[in-house]
Amino acid sequence: MVSLFDILGPVMVGPSSSHTAGACRLGLMARAILGATPDHATIRLHGSFAATGDGHGTKRAIVGGLLGIRPDDLRLRQAFEEAETAGLEVRFETVDLGDDAHPNSVVFDVARGDEHVTLRGASVGGGSIQVSEIDGFPVDLGGDYHTLVLLARDQPGTISAISGVFAQDGLNLATMRVDRTGRHKDALMTLEVDGPVSDATLERIRAFPWLRWARAIAPV
Repeated sequence: MVSLFDILGPVMVGPSSSHTAGACRLGLMARAILGATPDHATIRLHGSFAATGDGHGTKRAIVGGLLGIRPDDLRLRQAFEEAETAGLEVRFETVDLGDDAHPNSVVFDVARGDEHVTLRGASVGGGSIQVSEIDGFPVDLGGDYHTLVLLARDQPGTISAISGVFAQDGLNLATMRVDRTGRHKDALMTLEVDGPVSDATLERIRAFPWLRWARAIAPV
C-alpha cells in the first residue's frame, strides 16, 4: 500500500526532506535515547551532510531535534537561538566514516550531567532515518514505532522477564534485537511495540536489578 507520506513526503520546515526533516528526526532520536535535552553535544557529519550542512539547514535541524523541536515546527528556523536559551552547547565536526557509510550520516556524542550516549544514524531519503549504532552496539531503528531501548547485564531470564511485563500490560511486540559485549557482560536490547510504553510499565522494568538503564521512545 502506498501512503500519502510516500507520495508527498513529510510535513516539514524545508528545504530538504533528507537534509532537514531526516536530520531533525535523528536529533530527536538522540535526545530520546539520552532521556532529556543534552547540555553538551558533539555532532560529527559525514559525506553530503558535511558538505551541505549549512546550505540545506542540516545543522539547524539536528540542533532543533536535540531540543525536542519536530520537523514541522517553525521554531526549527531559530534552532541555534533556542539552543543558546536552553543552555545547549553544540560543536560540529566533519568525519569520514568510510565508503560504505550512507552519505547522509551523523554521529552524536551527547551528554546531560552524568548521562552520556553515543549514536550513529543516517537520513536515508524522504525524511526516513536509520539508527545503526547506540553506544557501540549495532541496532536497526527507524523511529516509526514506540520503542524500548535498554542496557542490561547479560544473564538468563532477562528477555522472558521483559516479555512478561509487556504481556501483562497488553503490549504487542513487533520486533526485538539483542546485542551483547560478551557472555554475562552488557547487552543492549531494542524492542519495538505497537503501542506506547507507559510510565508504569517503564518503572516495572527499571526495577529489575540487572538493568543498567531504560528509555521509552515515542515515534519521531
